[in-house]
Amino acid sequence: MNAKIERVCKEIDKTKGKINEQQARLRELEKQKTELENIEIVDVVRGMNISFTDLAELLKATRAGSSATSGQVGPKLEAATKTTDTIKEDEE
Repeated sequence: MNAKIERVCKEIDKTKGKINEQQARLRELEKQKTELENIEIVDVVRGMNISFTDLAELLKATRAGSSATSGQVGPKLEAATKTTDTIKEDEE
């Protein structure tokens, strides 16, 4: 086989190997990200001091309400900001 073709074939194999390594790294990083997000969600839910039964009902109600709206699951950002500002003013 031509030396140039062999060199290109080796370069292709080398590049494919690097791609496979990077894809494996990407999968691992995505897995880590999901685990960290899950931990954050659990921490938030536990901080709510709500029973498991009440949490299930809240999620069902939220899901049912969001399907009838524009797909938004929580309060609008503006409304949430106003509530936070009101709480801060009350504390002062």
